Amino acid sequence: MSRNDPAVIDRLLSRPGRWAVVGLTGTTTRPAHSVARRIRNELGMTIVPVNPKGEPVHGEPGFRTLAEVPGPIDVVDCFVNSRRVGAVVDQAVAAGAAAVWLQLGVVDEAAVARAERAGLDVVVDTCPLIEVRARLRRGWTLDPSRTPPLAPPV
Repeated sequence: MSRNDPAVIDRLLSRPGRWAVVGLTGTTTRPAHSVARRIRNELGMTIVPVNPKGEPVHGEPGFRTLAEVPGPIDVVDCFVNSRRVGAVVDQAVAAGAAAVWLQLGVVDEAAVARAERAGLDVVVDTCPLIEVRARLRRGWTLDPSRTPPLAPPV
């Protein structure tokens, strides 16, 4: 397993999943707000807002920490700065998440190493929407009849 493995990114983006979006608040000008909405609406993923106030976003109930999120978490999408992401990665490991996705500009090599040692899939310093765009250029399609609707070329 290696970070930013294209096969892992393909799987994370094209299989139904539950994405805990850490740093997602109701502030519409923040990138997390629009990215989470598009992950839900265009890729069919379930989103779980995680923010310090536990406020709901996009009609989904919010939680203050990953430990408070009931049920399984497929991906922890980290919209926090690099100085704070280590604690989030540790929470993701403790919560039993399957993957961590550190957003564009978010890098913490020690936290990445801990996640990899714990067996999590790791994506670093990119955005799911950038990765979706790259796949669409390679012939993938957004097919609304599928769930999620991102489909590889046939």
